[in-house]
Amino acid sequence: MIPLRDSLRSRSVPFVNYTLIAINVAVFLYQLTLAGPAMRVGGQVLTREDRWLYNWGTVACRVTQECAVEFDRTFGAAPNAWLTLVTATFIHAGLLHLAGNMLFLWIFGDNVEDAMGHVAYLLFYLIVGVIAALAQIASSPSSTVPAVGASGAIAGVMAAYLVLYPGASVHVLIPIIIIPWFTHVPAFLLMIVWFGLQVVSGVAALGARATGGEGGVAWFAHIGGFVAGLVLVWFFRTRRRSYDIRQQYDRFGWG
Repeated sequence: MIPLRDSLRSRSVPFVNYTLIAINVAVFLYQLTLAGPAMRVGGQVLTREDRWLYNWGTVACRVTQECAVEFDRTFGAAPNAWLTLVTATFIHAGLLHLAGNMLFLWIFGDNVEDAMGHVAYLLFYLIVGVIAALAQIASSPSSTVPAVGASGAIAGVMAAYLVLYPGASVHVLIPIIIIPWFTHVPAFLLMIVWFGLQVVSGVAALGARATGGEGGVAWFAHIGGFVAGLVLVWFFRTRRRSYDIRQQYDRFGWG
């Protein structure tokens, strides 16, 4: 299910959410400038973008100190490994990766910010993003693949949305082979189905890893971020809530 919009309207301007989206887009545009010919570095053939991703993305074995010396020798002086728990949240592996994450953040983040307030929402977003990264590291502490993307933090935002607005309605696109089907689903159903898919995929990834494979999606970052969001939202929420437009337009339909 691909969310397109929800039934809520913020009572305040979600400028923190807009700023987070803008930063993600700006970082991606900068990343595009790094494209160029590959060069040999420390015995490996790497592009400038490769080196940048390895330095600013979260590499689990650097955080756990299992490969820190080797990585510093290969990629040069890198930022503090713990700092990458934050910086990796603003880096994406491609346009579709960025677009998908920003779509979810656009739809659900504004209403969570509305309920928490601007400063609290920013702190919440960064904290669940860090916890999500730590969950991914715990699932594969020896991984040498840089984990990037805002999806762990956004998973926490989705969990907060579930707690704050379980009765909201979300307009979604469900692609059935090549036929698009548009419908409304309750927010709690969308979130539960999404989280269930992350758990199933995470377990499958562990099985693949046990046989020597390594997936390209940080499933446990999604799981860790979502669980963190379910817990932390109780400490960050206020009594303020976004307005559900169905209260005004139910008799006409809001779609």
